[in-house]
Amino acid sequence: VQLQAYGGGLVQPGGSLRLSCAASGSIVSIRVMGWYRQAPGNQRELVAAATSGGSTNYADSVKGRFTISRDNAKNTVYLLMDSLKPEDTAVYYCKAEYTYWGMDGKVRNAGYWGQGTQVTVFQ
Repeated sequence: VQLQAYGGGLVQPGGSLRLSCAASGSIVSIRVMGWYRQAPGNQRELVAAATSGGSTNYADSVKGRFTISRDNAKNTVYLLMDSLKPEDTAVYYCKAEYTYWGMDGKVRNAGYWGQGTQVTVFQ
């Protein structure tokens, strides 16, 4: 499985960015796709997640500013970030919780992280 994330960059406070993350490989289905972030000196934290059924979950710090969406047909998750603040500066990682066919012919669960993409909000 591969997760390709892109869309990070430099933006001024109040600006917007859109992150994308596409999953590929031997996947039966992706139950949850989400975005996490990690700022220097901080632990990685959940930003937003979306299930295949359309349920979403957001960190309190981004509610009302960030919107997560999925294109299940493309195994892709997006994160639209509006009204960005300097405290949103971090490396953003996507994660997929998916199922796949095991060697024994049974469906197995797994999780996979994509590479990070830097988001910098500067004055």
